[in-house]
Amino acid sequence: MNHKTLNLNIMGREFCVTCPAEEQEEIQLAAAYLDRKIQEVKAEGKIVDSDRIAIIAALSITHELLMMRNGTGFDIDEFKRRIAALKKKVDDVITK
Repeated sequence: MNHKTLNLNIMGREFCVTCPAEEQEEIQLAAAYLDRKIQEVKAEGKIVDSDRIAIIAALSITHELLMMRNGTGFDIDEFKRRIAALKKKVDDVITK
């Protein structure tokens, strides 16, 4: 299997990853999607810590994936309520 090293920019930082050549495009798309989600969380302005921003973005993406896997509909209001609850839990844990 032919592997390729990619330079990905996420949160303004460069990451080098190695992946099979045939997965290169998907990995680049995934990195771009993650960076967009991070920028969305950042734009809300409620969270400033980069670790928290990354965690909330990852939770958002994971939630989307699980909703698609389960074949359930996407309720944006419920999603926002869950994210708000998760943000509070993360804040509570980190501030202790």
